[in-house]
Parts: sequence; structure tokens; C-alpha cells
Amino acid sequence: MSDSDKPHASGSISPGDTSERVGMEVLRERGIEPEELREKLIDAIGAEFTTYYYYTNLRMHMAGNEDYKEITEDARLEDRAHFELVVPRVYELGGALPNDIRDFADRASCPDAEVPTPMDDAGGFATGEMNAEDILEVLLEAERCAIRTWSEICDMTADGKDPRTYDMASRILQEEIEHEAWFVELLSMERDGEINPAGHFVRGEPGDAPLSTNRRFNDSA
Repeated sequence: MSDSDKPHASGSISPGDTSERVGMEVLRERGIEPEELREKLIDAIGAEFTTYYYYTNLRMHMAGNEDYKEITEDARLEDRAHFELVVPRVYELGGALPNDIRDFADRASCPDAEVPTPMDDAGGFATGEMNAEDILEVLLEAERCAIRTWSEICDMTADGKDPRTYDMASRILQEEIEHEAWFVELLSMERDGEINPAGHFVRGEPGDAPLSTNRRFNDSA
């Protein structure tokens, strides 16, 4: 069979041209602007990265609620896995992470999941005003924002337009939906004394991220 009989051997990008990417060109052919998608991904993983940070702080202030801390830890580490999963896709689409972490955090597609209590005069949190109910509400709303974010990206890339990004976003979305259910269950009981089952089971290890883990973190992580 001659090269002329192989329809995918060449295209609009000249052989050896490294200034263009076929992986971006095929998205344009399918109706997706790769630059727009790339920027949305940066905003989305900005939210995953900052949520990982804020969940660290929220978890630290769950004293006396070790079961809540454990579930928050699962969500915290899985948000880190979401960030790690999608970062390579940003670069495949010709982009890069912002050089300034402040710019990255400002771009996050979701509000900061801050500890819901003021700072005291000594520069620490006013822990006397802190309670598990308020923290669980912050966690719940962060997950809901993530669901909306990844649902939008799934919608942009569905129907075969961008199978690679869709696969990532779909896996992340499924875990975020699980996270929402966990915090609905906990907040329902903590605040209202209601049983609102989520079907949560402890992961094999904290942060297993059964759907979204791209590669295991090294042992020191």
C-alpha cells in the first residue's frame, strides 16, 4: 500500500512543524476552540489546587470529629489527584500553569473554601466560635461548585469532540458527586439530626481517588 493510500499520514500541518499541534487542530475541526478549553481547564484545576490547600486547614479544625476528618482527608487528597490528572492536558493544549501562584489562585473557578470563623487578636482563628456544622457547609458548597465546573467541561467535550479531556473531566466529576453526597450526609446529621445516607465507604488508602488517579504519588508525597 502506497503512502497516498494512508489518509491520516499527513494533514494541514507540515511534516516536522513543531509550531502547531495536530491534537489541537482536530479539536478545531470538531467545533472546540482549544485555547478556550485550555483556559477553562486552568481555572478548574486552580480550584482543585486551592481546595486542596483550604481543605487542609478545614480538616485541622475538626477536633473531636475524627470521622469527619477522615472523610475530609479523602476529599482533600482526591482534589489533589484531580489537579495532577489534568495538568498534563493543559500543556498538551499548548498552555502552561501561571508562573505566579497568586495569579493561579485568583483564576480558580470556585470561591476560596476558607475556615468560616474570624481571626482573633493574636492572629489565629477564633476557635471558640468554630463548629463542625459551619465547616461541613463550606466543604459541601466547595464540592457543588466543583460539580458545576466539571459538568461544564464535560458538556464542552462530549459527543466525541474531545475524548481525552472528556474522560478526565468525567472521572473527576464522578468523584466530586461522591464528595457532595458525603458532606450532605454529614451535614444533615450534624445540623438537623437527619439520616441522609451517602453510601460512603472508606477508601483503601486516604486519597485513593479510584476514578481519577493518573499515577500514584511517590512515597514521600
